[in-house]
Amino acid sequence: MKIAIPIENGLLCSHFGHAPQFAFVNIENGKAGASTIETPPPHEPGVLPRWLHEKGVTHLLCGGIGGGAVNILQGAGIQVIAGLPAVDPAGLVEDFLAGKVQGVTGATCQGHGEGGGHGHGPGHSCGGTCGD
Repeated sequence: MKIAIPIENGLLCSHFGHAPQFAFVNIENGKAGASTIETPPPHEPGVLPRWLHEKGVTHLLCGGIGGGAVNILQGAGIQVIAGLPAVDPAGLVEDFLAGKVQGVTGATCQGHGEGGGHGHGPGHSCGGTCGD
């Protein structure tokens, strides 16, 4: 298992597509193993899901995320657990492994403006989970 977490300022980033970095944690024998932090490629529709798939990610723990990204990730076999708060990634992984993470398995951010979901336009309604 390999978990990806979008991060900003050392905490889970509240919006998947705006994360300046991602933490990757390998899970070995049910415990957190080696981890790395990497800078993602520039944000464009479909780029981040493909990048995560190429990295061998099996699970994404995130805050706000749009439906298009969720569909691509799930189509690539990546389980999405969204709607999570901005917390320390290491603690989040431990809680996830202990079955204590309460998130949703679909999009948490909808109503973005035009342009492939970039930016928020009128009618944005993600319930504050996307941080914009």
